[in-house]
Amino acid sequence: MRLIISFVLFFALNMTFAQQKGALSEEEYLILQEKIRLNYNANVDSALVYANQMAKSNNYKHLAFANGAMTQLLQIKGNTKLSKEKYILALKYLEKVPESRDKIQLKSYIYNYGGLAEWKRGNFSAALDKYQQGMKLSVEINDIIQIVKFRGNIALINEAVGNYQLSIKNLRQLNDFVDKNEGIFTKEDFLNRKSNINVSLGSSYENYFIKNLDKKYLLDSAEYYYKRAINYSQNFADNRITAKLSLGNIYNWKGDYKAAEKTYYDIVFYSQQNNQPDLLCIANYNLGDIYFTTKKYDKALVFFKKCDSLAEITKSNNIDFLKSNYYQAKIYNIKKEPELAYKHSKIYLDNYEQFQTKLNHEALEVNYKLGVNDLTEEMVVIQEKYQYDVFLNKALKVFYVLLVVGIVFLLIKNIRDKNKAHKKMNALIEEFKANIEKKNNTEVELGDREEIFENEEIHLKKENITLSIDEAKENKIVEKLLALEEKLEYLNADFTLPYVAKKIKTNTTYLSYVVNKRFGKSFGEYSNELKINYVINEMITNHMYRKYSTQAIAESVGFKNAVSFAKSFRKRTGVSPAQFANNI
Repeated sequence: MRLIISFVLFFALNMTFAQQKGALSEEEYLILQEKIRLNYNANVDSALVYANQMAKSNNYKHLAFANGAMTQLLQIKGNTKLSKEKYILALKYLEKVPESRDKIQLKSYIYNYGGLAEWKRGNFSAALDKYQQGMKLSVEINDIIQIVKFRGNIALINEAVGNYQLSIKNLRQLNDFVDKNEGIFTKEDFLNRKSNINVSLGSSYENYFIKNLDKKYLLDSAEYYYKRAINYSQNFADNRITAKLSLGNIYNWKGDYKAAEKTYYDIVFYSQQNNQPDLLCIANYNLGDIYFTTKKYDKALVFFKKCDSLAEITKSNNIDFLKSNYYQAKIYNIKKEPELAYKHSKIYLDNYEQFQTKLNHEALEVNYKLGVNDLTEEMVVIQEKYQYDVFLNKALKVFYVLLVVGIVFLLIKNIRDKNKAHKKMNALIEEFKANIEKKNNTEVELGDREEIFENEEIHLKKENITLSIDEAKENKIVEKLLALEEKLEYLNADFTLPYVAKKIKTNTTYLSYVVNKRFGKSFGEYSNELKINYVINEMITNHMYRKYSTQAIAESVGFKNAVSFAKSFRKRTGVSPAQFANNI
């Protein structure tokens, strides 16, 4: 009898448990959804716990959202394989959800999480593709909150590939858009979004300055937006600290070392109080940087060594560790301590290649302010300068001789290869500079014209044979075209003949006629020339820009695909975009 009673109780408990496991009400779903979002940045592990709770539901909508959220959360944890599996699973569950507005909105959420995961992996073009798909869905259902998210993320992609002016334009438009729709958000959400937008604006202005060091006024703009971000972030500690750390960098750039020093010490205190070793590592590196700049070398070494120790613990401060060893090598070189100079230059060089593979992602970090490409050559010089003394002191003379022979051979080969590449590149760069000076008097054959222009312009050329308009009207059209060029309108994918004609309030026939007459080329050739010249200029002046994929660069300047962009680029330069970047 006891056995029967036990079996009945066991069966009843199992049934109750099974029902509870599958039962997740709409209210519970929304609560868990909000908990995932609240813990998204602050505590990834907690967000994953809530996502896993939601994944126990038997509702396809809940399962789709849970797996979509886990796509990004797992990628933050570094689990790329499982992250990709969760994204596929999210879309699979989504297919089973009945058609409705909720389904469209849910799909946009999943695209956003997928884009964030791709961004974390450094796949900018893949991230952009998902954001654009999600944006279309959000616009379709007029989901203001999601539109704001997508527009912000797209602006940050532009910043990542070096389109700082376009990023600034996008972010300022987004700032106005959020203000106009303030009533849609809760007060806290509104302030958080304003905080994020202003941090991003400050970062875009600062990075734009790094590319144009003569434009000091950009630092004033960066400072203005970082200070606004701090004001908006009174209830958001992470945003406030990020903005404050960036503001310290601005003071550093401006040479106001006392203000920068005070700001960084505030960050040190905050990170110690809140047990944030990664932030503490950045603050220590920045303090070391200030003391190196002001030639307080012993003090600088103290902070660089603290930075190294923290980087060993966090395993995430690779940039700070790399640059810290660069400066330590320089300091020991100045102090004439060859063994230590050699040691730190070797650490730098040994980690440089590994760092290069992660550079695309690291470039997105707000506080990666200084480039590292030009540092390698200096480290090689320091390493070679002291190699002999170090190995001599260690009684490895024979090994050193063999090493020197190998290094000399590689250096000679490397110099020869570089000379060949530089000769070719110098010719291209000089040609480009000449084209800049001549501006519209040059006749550059860009070749590739996208199909959207071909039929329309053949027809317009026939009309242009007999067309004649007065010079004042021509000048007005040219003036408006140059104004669009100044605003970088040609970077947009919709910079077509009909679009521009409408924009400058003329018709396509007149516009085509003026472009042919004044610039000696069709509108398609004129448009492509602007885009390609922009890319060439970015590659020559911005070392970060050279590291992005052909697809990402093509999309950043408004080409529909990498193939048509590569054809236009090759016809302009004689080499592929990748070859051009590598040769520089």
